[in-house]
Amino acid sequence: MVSSAIGEVKDKAMKLRLLVEFDLETKRWSAVFPELPGCASAGDTEEEAVRNAKEALELWFEPSEICGC
Repeated sequence: MVSSAIGEVKDKAMKLRLLVEFDLETKRWSAVFPELPGCASAGDTEEEAVRNAKEALELWFEPSEICGC
């Protein structure tokens, strides 16, 4: 993988790192929040990967019916 950018996304005074990388094998971009297990996404373009990661972040913080939260 080729590292593209590391950015920060603010969520209510919380700063989170977003690691964006291009995978040469799949020819797609991945976007991962390293501090949030399982909070990641991908896209055909860097912009799409970042946009999808922001959506994944919103979903990551939603209460889950499975855990009864």
